[in-house]
Amino acid sequence: MADQLRIVHCFRSPVGGIFRHVRDLTEAQLAAGHVVGIVCDSTTGGEYEEHLFDQMKDSLALGIHRTPMQRHVGPGDLASAWRTYRIIKELRPDVLHGHGAKGGAYARLFGSLLRVSRSRVARLYSPHGGSLHYDETTTTGKLFFALERFMARFTDCLLFVSDYERRTYRRKVGEPPIPNTLVYNGLRAAEFEPVVTAPDAADLLYIGMMRDLKGPDIFIDALALAGTQLERRLTAVMVGDGDDLPRYHTQVKRLGLEKQVRFLPPMPARDAFALADLVVVPSRAEAMPYIVLETLAAGRPMIATAVGGIPEIFGEGSPALIRPDSRDLGDKMGEALGDLDAYRRAMPDTASLKARFGADVMAAEIEKAYFAALSK
Repeated sequence: MADQLRIVHCFRSPVGGIFRHVRDLTEAQLAAGHVVGIVCDSTTGGEYEEHLFDQMKDSLALGIHRTPMQRHVGPGDLASAWRTYRIIKELRPDVLHGHGAKGGAYARLFGSLLRVSRSRVARLYSPHGGSLHYDETTTTGKLFFALERFMARFTDCLLFVSDYERRTYRRKVGEPPIPNTLVYNGLRAAEFEPVVTAPDAADLLYIGMMRDLKGPDIFIDALALAGTQLERRLTAVMVGDGDDLPRYHTQVKRLGLEKQVRFLPPMPARDAFALADLVVVPSRAEAMPYIVLETLAAGRPMIATAVGGIPEIFGEGSPALIRPDSRDLGDKMGEALGDLDAYRRAMPDTASLKARFGADVMAAEIEKAYFAALSK
C-alpha cells in the first residue's frame, strides 16, 4: 500500500504501562497495514511477558529484537547502544518511536545517525513519565533535563500521554521547540465489558510493579490502618513483580499481615480484577496509567492517588482521589468498604470513558503524527 510504513518501537523494559502501550499500538498499526518491529531489553520481564511476546511474534514482520539495556547511564551503555543501533539499522525503519527515557534517547540518536546515510527517518518520543519524574532541583534532575533539552534538536515530534506530562515537560525542560501533541492512552472495545467479582474475593487489590514509586508500601501500611478502623481483618491480593518485592514481603510480616495478604505473580489485569472488591492505585508518581483506565472500564470501584494524569481520568474533585499517604489511603479504604455500593456510584461512567480513551482514537492520532513528521 502507498502509505505503508516500517515502524520500529524502541523501549527498555517490557513490563508495565509502556509495554501495554506498545502492544496496543502495534496491534492497531498492523490492522492499518503497516509493518512493525520491537527493540527492547532482554534482562527484564518474566514468564508473563514472555507469553505476551509469543503471542505477538508471528505478526510482527520486522520482528522482536531483545538485547541487554541498562536502566541507568553507565559504561555498559556504549556496548548496549552499539548493539541496539546495529539492530535498528538492519530494520530500515521509516518511523523510530522511542518510549521512556532510554528508548527515547536511542530512537532519536539512532534515527539521526540513519539520516546521515539514507532517506528520512521520523523520530518520535513518548516520555511516559520517564526522566520527568526526577526533581529538577537535584543534580541528577538538572542533568537529565539538560539532556532532554539537547535531545529536542534530534526529535521530530513529542507525544504526551497526559496534559500533566506535557505541563511537567514545559516546567522542568522548557517549552518544546518542536511539534508536540497530547494523545491519551486507549483501551480496546472488549476492555469496556464489566468484570464480575469472584465469590471468594479479597477486600482489596494492588496490581502493578513492585517498586516504591508505585506505592506498594503505602498500600500495606494503609491496609493495617483500615483494618483497625473497621475493626476487622481486611484481606488483600498484591499482583506483580519487581526488585523491591522482598521488602514488601518483609513489611507484611512485620505488621503481622501474613494471613491477610496474598502475593501473586503478574497476570492479565482483568483476571486480577475478579480477585477483590476494591482496586487501589497508590502511586507516588504517574503519567497516564493504564491500570486506572482498565479498572474503571471494567466497572470496578477503585481508589487512586491524585498524581500525574490520574485526575484527568476521574475529573478534579473526585472522591476517589487521595494523596499518596498511608493514613489518607487507610481512611478512604475504610470509607469505601463501609458502603461499597454507594462508593461505586462515584466512579466515572463507562460511556464517557470509552469516548475519550478508545484505542482506535489513540492509534489514529499517533499515525497522524507519524505522517506529519515524515512530510516535513
